[in-house]
Amino acid sequence: MSTPDSTSPTPGSNDNVAEVAPGSGVPAIAYDDKAKKSWFNRLPIVSHLRQSVGLQRGMLITGLILCGIVLICAVFAPLIAPYGFNQLGTADGNFGSKLPPGGTHIWGTTVGGYDVFSRVVWGAQTAVAVIIVAVIMSLFAGVILGLVSGYLGGWLDRILVVIADAVYAFPTLLLALVMSIAISGGQSSAWGGIAAAAFSITVVFIPQYFRVVRAETLRLKAEPFVESAIVLGASKTRIISKHIFRNATRTLPLIFTLNSSEAILTLAGLGFLGFGIEPTSASEWGYDLNKALPDVTSGVWWTSVYPGLAIVLTVLGITLVGESMNDLNDPRLRVRRKAKTKDAK
Repeated sequence: MSTPDSTSPTPGSNDNVAEVAPGSGVPAIAYDDKAKKSWFNRLPIVSHLRQSVGLQRGMLITGLILCGIVLICAVFAPLIAPYGFNQLGTADGNFGSKLPPGGTHIWGTTVGGYDVFSRVVWGAQTAVAVIIVAVIMSLFAGVILGLVSGYLGGWLDRILVVIADAVYAFPTLLLALVMSIAISGGQSSAWGGIAAAAFSITVVFIPQYFRVVRAETLRLKAEPFVESAIVLGASKTRIISKHIFRNATRTLPLIFTLNSSEAILTLAGLGFLGFGIEPTSASEWGYDLNKALPDVTSGVWWTSVYPGLAIVLTVLGITLVGESMNDLNDPRLRVRRKAKTKDAK
């Protein structure tokens, strides 16, 4: 027996209203059904963008633009950045220290003689790498543990719940500091620093995914479609993977976006406290902020403003996307927006 599908019409939903799609002459219900059959339109961000209107759409689009800029900088850093992240000069000589913005250095240079614009662009690669490694690892581990714990229950469930609560009680940055020292051994290499930040963030984020998936699994395993699958002789592995997994993980894209912003802040915190990545290994915004602190009192503002803006705008973009998805996942808010749109017409 198959699981309930998210595209099925629900009582009271406005999706059943037969309206004519603009310029097509086709009833809206047929137009919407055609859209729902497309896998592209069912993607989390795309589906939320189609549902959003007004201020909510503006927030979502703004967040997507900011996130897109960071991704473009990360992917095309060698083409965008005029210099390498650890480049101190060219064939004509060294760049110089604390040069103001302008000329060949549009954002100036740091106290160490690095080009600020190049450091900020290359820093996007480090940020995206930490998000990919940390959040995806915690996502897979948390989902698997939550499904197994919620469905099987018993002593295994009790042990996993106690461990998750204990780990969740630790402050993220404190645990990241301890694990950074343990993993990298005090050596701030590129992959050592990324791995230290990623693994520490992974351990902290696992309980969040575990709690959400476990609660949904406990609710779903009492549903009629799961009981029918048990009666038909389906194995526990098939029930978890085919019937519960899809329905228990619908809210994970929202948690993913919110945790991504926290991962950026944790990485920046590690670098700011001196446990980040050395400039000769990779570029990291928090480390650059740490080295720019003495420059603030001497009037050299560009060495700290631009890395700080990169952190703020990246976190802002991810947060706007996450908060917009959170609002759009509430059916009551979605219905009110549709009603207001119709009234305006």
